[in-house]
Amino acid sequence: MLNAVFEDFQLRPAQEADLQAVVDIYNSTVASRQVTADTEEVSTASRQDWFLRHTEERPLLVAERAGQILGWISFEPYHSRPAYRHTAELSIYLAPEQRGKGMGARLLSHAIALAPQLGVTALVGVIFSHNAPSLALFRKHGFQCWGELPNVAEMDGALYSVTLMGLSLPQ
Repeated sequence: MLNAVFEDFQLRPAQEADLQAVVDIYNSTVASRQVTADTEEVSTASRQDWFLRHTEERPLLVAERAGQILGWISFEPYHSRPAYRHTAELSIYLAPEQRGKGMGARLLSHAIALAPQLGVTALVGVIFSHNAPSLALFRKHGFQCWGELPNVAEMDGALYSVTLMGLSLPQ
């Protein structure tokens, strides 16, 4: 089920040829100071190791239509210690023209459905507390606030908090 076909796009494991598009989508969020704690755009070379760390158990999936990457989902280990092996941090990034059109909801629904097949019993989203659209999306899909880290990120001289959103899945 890593591959899925929707009416208007397909979801599939990312290939190395997709990395530039994945980075471009990521970089499109940096200036907003709402989605990522990176304060400058990243290079494709700097994301190579991150890309290679994704496995069948913790995949990077891309949403594609007619050869264009519309967005992506990343499952990553929540923590390196073995007791956390069934918990994954989930990230969803969308191309600018896909935002606000329901693509995020479709990708999040698929990620939740896929998680048990990956051996994941808990999903965690690490979201800036001022990112109201992402918080609302995760809440709509059953995630709850599992905690807040106040003022842990500094960007452009301002402090920002992070909300930990979590979802426990049936075992």
